[in-house]
Amino acid sequence: MTAASRGRLYFALGLGYAFLYLPIAVLVVFSFNHSPLLTQWSGFSLRWYVALLDNRRLLSAAGLSLSIAAASATLATVLGAAAGLALARLRRFRGRRVLGGALAALLVMPEILGGVALLLLFVAAERLVGWPGERGAVTVTIAHATLALAYVATLVQARLAGQDPALEEAAADLGARPATILRTVTLPLLAPALAAGWLLAFTLSLDDLVVASFVSGPGATTLPMLVFASVRLGLSPQINALATLWIAAVALMLALALWLTARRRD
Repeated sequence: MTAASRGRLYFALGLGYAFLYLPIAVLVVFSFNHSPLLTQWSGFSLRWYVALLDNRRLLSAAGLSLSIAAASATLATVLGAAAGLALARLRRFRGRRVLGGALAALLVMPEILGGVALLLLFVAAERLVGWPGERGAVTVTIAHATLALAYVATLVQARLAGQDPALEEAAADLGARPATILRTVTLPLLAPALAAGWLLAFTLSLDDLVVASFVSGPGATTLPMLVFASVRLGLSPQINALATLWIAAVALMLALALWLTARRRD
């Protein structure tokens, strides 16, 4: 590769990174802006971080989004792991094709269709059995888990496809019961896929706006819904402060994960 072609490659790479991360950098910088205007710099200040601590509505929406994301990610990981195990190990399972097709449909179905379908499901369930009495955090959690379990199942199935079944067979030959094999052999080998699936489901739930708008109620406004609604009245610099804290938390979690991975390798 010549120097000119290498220079063009680096230039294109720099443009790509700038396109992805420059808006985030601008958001972080303007979170320390003293001016209430989002596009006018008037000096360094922490006023919006202080104001954020007094904004109970915004903090409540952020806490609700985090709790829903954690609960839906956990539920999606459990159900997705079971579905992935069924698809990868139960070859004679009669509903295998139906289950695989249903999970594939969740992966490619537009979010608006999923939101409408889940809304109709909750309305029908309320008429038939009286549950849910009202739409709120529980229905949002179920909806997010339903849509995210397909991603977890795909990761688990892919992990099991590259895993030697002789390890589980050897444990069975030594007299281990299926529950013991699952706990001591299968799940430890699936730990990276389960962790990745949980994080992916957590991110999808935390970022969702469309599905939550259909299945939530007046008392269950998530952070994306609140931010989207505030666009009509004009964004507050407090959103920049909240987003900066969010980015810092994600960066800290990523650094901790990398540190733990490095320690395991050593």
